[in-house]
Amino acid sequence: MKFAEHLSAHITPEWRKQYINYEEMKAMLYLAVEEAPSVDSVEDEVLKRHFANFDENFFHYCDKELKKINTFYSEKLAEATRKFATLNAELKSSIEESERTAKKSKGQKRHAALPDRKARELKLAFSEFYLSLILLQNYQNLNHTGFRKILKKHDKLLRVDTGAKWRQEYVEASHFFINKDIDNIINETETTVTGELEGGDRQRAMKRLRVPPLGEQQSPWTTFKVGLFSGSFIVLGIVVVLSAIYHDITGENLKVTFRLYRGPLLIIEFIFLIGVNIYGWRSSGVNHVLIFELDPRNHLSEQHLMELAAIFGVVWTLSMLSFLYSASLSIPAFINPLTLTLIMVVFLVNPFHVLHHDARFWLLRITGRCLAAPFFHVGFADFWLGDQLNSLATAILDFEYLICFYFTNGNWSQATDASICMEKDFIVRPIVNCLPAWFRFAQCLRRYRDSREAFPHLVNAGKYSTTFLVVIFATLKSFNSPNYASTFDNPYTWLWIIASIVSSCYSYTWDIKMDWGLFDKNAGENTFLREEVVYSSTGFYYFAILEDLALRFIWALSFYLTEMKIVSSDIMTSITGILEVFRRFVWNFFRLENEHLNNCGKFRAVRDISIAPLDSSDQTLILRMMDETDGVINRYTKTNRPKPKKVKDPEKRSLLHPRGSLQDLSIDMDGSKKL
Repeated sequence: MKFAEHLSAHITPEWRKQYINYEEMKAMLYLAVEEAPSVDSVEDEVLKRHFANFDENFFHYCDKELKKINTFYSEKLAEATRKFATLNAELKSSIEESERTAKKSKGQKRHAALPDRKARELKLAFSEFYLSLILLQNYQNLNHTGFRKILKKHDKLLRVDTGAKWRQEYVEASHFFINKDIDNIINETETTVTGELEGGDRQRAMKRLRVPPLGEQQSPWTTFKVGLFSGSFIVLGIVVVLSAIYHDITGENLKVTFRLYRGPLLIIEFIFLIGVNIYGWRSSGVNHVLIFELDPRNHLSEQHLMELAAIFGVVWTLSMLSFLYSASLSIPAFINPLTLTLIMVVFLVNPFHVLHHDARFWLLRITGRCLAAPFFHVGFADFWLGDQLNSLATAILDFEYLICFYFTNGNWSQATDASICMEKDFIVRPIVNCLPAWFRFAQCLRRYRDSREAFPHLVNAGKYSTTFLVVIFATLKSFNSPNYASTFDNPYTWLWIIASIVSSCYSYTWDIKMDWGLFDKNAGENTFLREEVVYSSTGFYYFAILEDLALRFIWALSFYLTEMKIVSSDIMTSITGILEVFRRFVWNFFRLENEHLNNCGKFRAVRDISIAPLDSSDQTLILRMMDETDGVINRYTKTNRPKPKKVKDPEKRSLLHPRGSLQDLSIDMDGSKKL
């Protein structure tokens, strides 16, 4: 692998602008060689003068890069030193408190064990801190290797040894190379965790602290399973389509079958597209692990999710085939969709430590926080999942229909009246339809309570409240439809249309401006976008803007086609449900990018975890950082960037303060540091 590829594969995404600009320096070298006059046509003196002028510019650029790296390394090292001191102080305080408690209760036990919860918190904090140290050590090694490679290339192309001399004189005498404090802190962290938190068991301590290899490849076995189950799903899907064509399913049975199998299929589509999301985030350097506060040592990759979607897809198609051939198999037809749903539910709530236990219970925990809104503090993962549930409203309604169907339909071999649980349900179904919007509405109110900021939280709550109006008027429209000869004679039809237009315009504006941070006035060459973008082509952004507009107003096309009897309402609901999941899939790319860029301004590459309690000012600051009025702070230019507030005692700041530490650090021209 070429070094440029190795560098791009192993950099820490949040620090990408702080690494050596290897590609630019390599381009400078090749350009100098291409522009050099021919040896045959000019004198040696002219050629030497050309390369001497180039060397002056090249080494000036090298010096600029070296100063950038020294400054950043010194800043992060100072930050790591302060964090280590704070963590040690917290550990010492906890041990002393435990010993005092033990002496009071037993009077003789000198070395008391830490309480389980406190020990877990300390282990997690040290684990995340250790990861940050490894990333900084990797930063140190990659930049030194980059200088060595580029200067060696310089000497080879120009047939001189000035690059080697410059490296020995400047690079190998620079602070980021000769300083070994990071190695000492790593060793001290390992010793502390081993001795104080793992009872002297170094093997167990290192298992906790271990860092997954950077640029780690997926298991070939996982890749094989993804291909196997995906291929099986496609083949079985074709068999299902052909079998459905040759089986005469009409009337109530057809409607009910559509509704019972549509929800699980939307969930399968959603899981697969989240896998694609993770692949896109990872390949573009968007740190979703940090944003969702996942365990960097143990989390699902895109292949795991694609494998899960493919397996559920196979189970879904087998259930459909069993339904279609239920008469031949001598089993009740409608036991099949119930079995499929139960398999998916049992997989999710299975308490045993198998089948991605940690990931499943992370999802259950976040789901519980969504359902209990507004009684819990709202983090990024909480409101992100709330937004996903809004796009899965069709699936949620289908699961409500499934429960209603099996309670009201006594015959599991034949469906009776399919409208009982849908068209004739004017109470339970509208309430269920409002639940996803209510979760986000309540979360916005909770965030307003915590931050006391009307904008954006109350304004965002207003967006979700428009969904309540849409559902209410749609329900009244259906309830009163027998009283009017035409749909357009019904006044609630017009109220529903007005509410839908307002809701769609409100939601689309929020998507583009607030969630994605686009249409920024300081976008520069990225017209209608923002100053900094992550994804490789601006075409992706323009496509997303148009796609989101079209799918936010897809209800209008659906209304027209169903009213004109061109497409049945069940088929149209299925199509719009699938498209809404796709819209959310595209939304996810740019929402995470926006959050990532916000974080990048603070160069935070791991979770800053402190077991010290937060005071109200800390919590308000964190919430404000999550919802910058202007979207992402990287939009600020040099002239309008706000000045950081001075902190009297930086040692006493919580580790959750992700502010930079340049205000506490100055670098001398000779590379020494002053704290």
